[in-house]
Amino acid sequence: MSSRTSDVLVIGGGIIGLATAWRAAQRGLATAVVDPEPGGGAAQVAAGMLAAVTELHYGEETLLALNLESARRYPGFAAELTELTGRDLGYRRSGTLAVALDADDRAHLRELHALQQRSGLAAEWLSGRECRRLEPMLAPGVRGGLRVDGDHQIDPRRLAAALVAACERSGVVFHRAWAERLDVAGDRAVGATTADGTGLRAEQVVLAAGSLSGRLVGVPDELLPPVRPVKGQVLRLAVPPRYAPFLSRTVRAVVRGSQVYLVPRENGELVVGATSEELGWDTTVTAGGVYELLRDAHELVPGITELPLTETRAGLRPGSPDNAPLLGPSGLPGLLLATGHYRNGVLLTPVTGDVLAHALVTGELPEEARPFTPRRFAAVPLEKLEQPA
Repeated sequence: MSSRTSDVLVIGGGIIGLATAWRAAQRGLATAVVDPEPGGGAAQVAAGMLAAVTELHYGEETLLALNLESARRYPGFAAELTELTGRDLGYRRSGTLAVALDADDRAHLRELHALQQRSGLAAEWLSGRECRRLEPMLAPGVRGGLRVDGDHQIDPRRLAAALVAACERSGVVFHRAWAERLDVAGDRAVGATTADGTGLRAEQVVLAAGSLSGRLVGVPDELLPPVRPVKGQVLRLAVPPRYAPFLSRTVRAVVRGSQVYLVPRENGELVVGATSEELGWDTTVTAGGVYELLRDAHELVPGITELPLTETRAGLRPGSPDNAPLLGPSGLPGLLLATGHYRNGVLLTPVTGDVLAHALVTGELPEEARPFTPRRFAAVPLEKLEQPA
């Protein structure tokens, strides 16, 4: 079938691909997105915590800098999107409270606090009583916690819908189909072919297909992004008016070694998540996953069992070997990557859009993104890349 030409073709219409397309179009590039359901993907399952501080993990200090930079850009990014589209994104600066339920958890949280302080981050240690004063629904056994006012939240579903609208208003063309193959000519990416045989030509291609990014036919084997699916199950509950306010901020904890979080929305929704399962492409919601989330959430906030359960969902995070994204030129001329964001996809949306637009216009990565070039994995044997992080 006939080819269609653009400056930039983005493969993948999740929030990362949409932000990239929107920013590219703003730079004057004729931009197209190929995806059967723009605005779908992992954002439909994600809780939307913008938790650069409470998500800090040992060994991820380099990623912290990128997370903080994206968090810094979020207020302006959200305001710009809302002004352009008229859509409320559910952006809230209500903060996060990370709590401990036993002595071991308390010790772990103290260590995290020390790491946060060494990293120059703002987090305040609270006693159990102080935690319950902030959030009266917490269990009496809470032993202490960390108050982080700088960790905010957004509703990823509203964000995705707003980004689709922003792209449409900025002239981005949507091809609602699967990209079946990357097309390469003369050792350069030149576009993609969809499942119905339509050829989409472009000067530059951005692969932003989330956990599917490592499966695109036509990408040279040595340049396929080492991205794997990591399953996460999430629950949504409704807070009836008689229980409001149930929680005033995001509350999270480690219960029996597993992370659990509760994210209250202004519309009365309460999101509870999330499991982390290395089960390939399986997206089954399991009785065990739902049970574990409700059990752990109940230990944290006993009153949760009185709330109606409105949705159970499972999605796939795009994990990379070092839990950090792959951003920018791939090593194949004409092909750039924006994938592997793992648990930080929503948080990193603003900075990823900016970084990729800069790279598309200039051919170079801005300084904040240079540690995340896809080429950092070039010398790593494939069998090592396939090991879970």
